[in-house]
Amino acid sequence: MSTLSGKVQTVLGLVEPDQLGRTLTHEHLSMSYECCFFPPPAGDEAMATAPFEMKNMHWLQQNPYSHRENLLLAQENEAVKEELLSFKKAGGGTIVENTTTGITRNLPALRQLSKDTGVHIVAGAGYYVDVTHSAETRNMTVEKLADVIVSEVLHGADGTDIRCGVIGEIGTSWPITDSEKKVLQAAAHAQKQLGCPVLIHPGRNNAAPKELIRILQEAGGDVSKTTMCHLDRTIYDPAELLEFAKLGSYLEYDLFGTEMLNYPFNLKVDMPSDSQRIQTLAFLIKEGYEDKLLIAHDIHTKNRLTKYGGHGYSHILNNIVPKMLTRGITQTQVDKILIHNPKAFLAFK
Repeated sequence: MSTLSGKVQTVLGLVEPDQLGRTLTHEHLSMSYECCFFPPPAGDEAMATAPFEMKNMHWLQQNPYSHRENLLLAQENEAVKEELLSFKKAGGGTIVENTTTGITRNLPALRQLSKDTGVHIVAGAGYYVDVTHSAETRNMTVEKLADVIVSEVLHGADGTDIRCGVIGEIGTSWPITDSEKKVLQAAAHAQKQLGCPVLIHPGRNNAAPKELIRILQEAGGDVSKTTMCHLDRTIYDPAELLEFAKLGSYLEYDLFGTEMLNYPFNLKVDMPSDSQRIQTLAFLIKEGYEDKLLIAHDIHTKNRLTKYGGHGYSHILNNIVPKMLTRGITQTQVDKILIHNPKAFLAFK
């Protein structure tokens, strides 16, 4: 492991952490989300196959998972390339691509995007939520799953020589299923062997993050090298959030740009606005957690690309950072969140 220690593994090879620059730790550049299609609301059935037209874009913003073609981000390679060039122009350096087995990971596409744009891309090893698990995956032991994840990091994934640089996003539901629990335990075993970063997609319930950290720790995982994703839509109560923060994982607010009234995966969730996300970051900084904060957009549908009137991968750099600076977050703290924390998280032990 000496060759990986202290380095970050991108789809083009190992780099020094200082080379990363401003980093978004949770994005997708090529994936399919057909597994999570929701039928449109009553009366809107025809919208499932409606064309991408200006008059439909607000509906798409509110119902992104009820339009079949919207879930096929993998079709937009050229648009994503243009987005990454804009991201780099805005001062971006690195994107962590969280597409895992089950949602159509495309490592050759990621490698070509990195070559074409000069943006560092870190690919994710492992498996997504239960509904995407194959019969083969379900039948594997924890040890076999761990072997697969380790191989994806050390040798290459999906029949390629392109190596993953993180484990995740490891997908879980609520309550966590038996197959998902095995995958999470396998991720912990692989992390213990490799000393690599892990990102976890929690089920949509405020009790999920704490339970997942417990499972990870009991399986030998390293909480200090683990990120709990999607806290924007998972833990709202300030006291509960601070209680979870004490467990020591990175705290990721990765849905910047997502603002909708009804979150179909859990209708009890009131999706926060970007201003509320910034307020939460300021709160966590005040409470002493600036060393544990990470941010991103988690772009995974077409309507969030600028091609379709969305905010794109440069939204945080162009819009969120200036707003942060007007809300009591200093430039030094912004740099901690976008540069120094990702650098520490992504480097192998």
